[in-house]
Amino acid sequence: MGALLFALNALLLFSELAFATHTGGTWHYKFDVKLKSVKRLCNRKNMVTVNGRFPGPKIMAREGDRVVVEVANNVQNNVTIHWHGIRQIQTGWADGPAYITQCPIQTGQRYVYNFTITGQRGTLFWHAHVSWMRATLYGPLIVLPMQNASYPFGQPDEEVPITFGEWWNVNTEAVINQSLQTGAGPNVSDAYTINGKPGPLYNCSAKDTFKLKVKPGKTYLLRLINAALNDELFFSIANHTITVVEVDAIYIKPFNTKTILIAPGQTTNVLLKTKPHYPNAAFFMSARPYLTGLGTFDNTTTAGLLEYEKPNSSFPSTNLPIFKPSLPALNDTPYAANYSQRLRSLANSQFPANVPLTVDKRFFFTIGLGADPCPKNQTCQGPNGTKFSASINNISFVLPTTALLQAHFFGQSNGVYNTSFPNNPPFPFNYTGTPPNNTFVSHGTKVRVLPFNTTVEVVLQDTSILGVESHPLHLHGFNFFVVGQGFGNFDRNKDPAKFNLVDPIERNTVGVPSGGWAVIRFRADNPGVWFMHCHFDVHLSWGLKMAWVVLDGKLPNQKLLPPPSDLPKC
Repeated sequence: MGALLFALNALLLFSELAFATHTGGTWHYKFDVKLKSVKRLCNRKNMVTVNGRFPGPKIMAREGDRVVVEVANNVQNNVTIHWHGIRQIQTGWADGPAYITQCPIQTGQRYVYNFTITGQRGTLFWHAHVSWMRATLYGPLIVLPMQNASYPFGQPDEEVPITFGEWWNVNTEAVINQSLQTGAGPNVSDAYTINGKPGPLYNCSAKDTFKLKVKPGKTYLLRLINAALNDELFFSIANHTITVVEVDAIYIKPFNTKTILIAPGQTTNVLLKTKPHYPNAAFFMSARPYLTGLGTFDNTTTAGLLEYEKPNSSFPSTNLPIFKPSLPALNDTPYAANYSQRLRSLANSQFPANVPLTVDKRFFFTIGLGADPCPKNQTCQGPNGTKFSASINNISFVLPTTALLQAHFFGQSNGVYNTSFPNNPPFPFNYTGTPPNNTFVSHGTKVRVLPFNTTVEVVLQDTSILGVESHPLHLHGFNFFVVGQGFGNFDRNKDPAKFNLVDPIERNTVGVPSGGWAVIRFRADNPGVWFMHCHFDVHLSWGLKMAWVVLDGKLPNQKLLPPPSDLPKC
């Protein structure tokens, strides 16, 4: 019966994809990037969309399938699409970050992303990866298990993607451009959204509310995605407990909770078991930010409605009482830390946690905000008349004008990038204590080269230079294991003894604790050039990013494939 329900659910989900075709294990999609007039919060604006949808269309496939997406750019902005969390084994040309693995798709151009999903299943998402275009260009990417495979938990009765985002009444490109010119923090969005809808707690938005209709006594798999630009979010459903079963497309040891924390770039699957009888009430599904630093945020709340289908006409259909969840305080770092500690990989024979137990290369990366001096004859609005900047090991990454992967593949790195990215910060200091007097950063296009199959450990240390702050760090091309987390300064002599090398959480985006550190391990078994960056787009724009160059291995399946013939030109 479970297999039949699974097949029926999959058929229903696939039937929604009118813009897709499926032939022999290959899914073909068409993405038409175009302007669409959309009204929210009493304002109508033309926004950049895929196929006229906000959020964008859902991509679906099975583990082992090939996905081919033809993207046509019919707007004035440059566009790329990143398939967030897909490892892109040997197919780095399809990864998507602008000027890292490809030049952008310019106006009137097309590019075909072609990749195979190998050894992955679960909830991911796709989004634009150039400037702030992902504010409106994003959508779910759902990878079902192989045919005849099942989930390592009870088969749900229904599956529902829920994507968190932001609504801006103004053009986000103008917002970030103004910020970069003035050196100040950018303006904030006008609302958070659930599946593109702000919900009833905002003005003029009651009709723009996501509603989830459920039946009593059923189990729903909610596929949660945080596509917001700049904020981690707490999420809870009033009067309901949810069971966390997956993060970043990795099955975990299930646990129950009232509230989850989800950072930009992260996904979380939860099981919702509805009440056994019709409750004659509705329930808010609410999300609001977890705030830690000087970031660009607001403290408003987006809400959807969980509504039970009425069993018969004798129950009232209007004016139902609405229950609201109790969310953690906006700055509840202890809750955030406790929640993160509960995440553990399933680590069984079917889904092992292959943590590297020996380490070939160790790195210590300080991450955080800094400043640039104000140019002469200009007034800057950053700290003490400077410009905001951000860095890793005090280097603020400068995007090249030629894609790094292209320069690497053709041996033309000279003048594009250099390989001197430091293993450690240039000078030690009390990273989470009193900040140094000099807050200035350096700039450059620097990468770190790794031989194929190198095992890597990276300490990610938050800094207090312009205030401690949580940072969601995303690594392209790999999953990694979070073997340790803590507060204060990482202690190489004491903290490794507390590492979890048995069942640490495996993911692609980690929230580095505010005023603390996280340690990740991964195996560099995927040749190419791979971006690592903060998934707060404001920090990404300010330079909190770097890249790894992973060299080819000796065997044919350990080498980067040649670029496709339609690779965009800069």
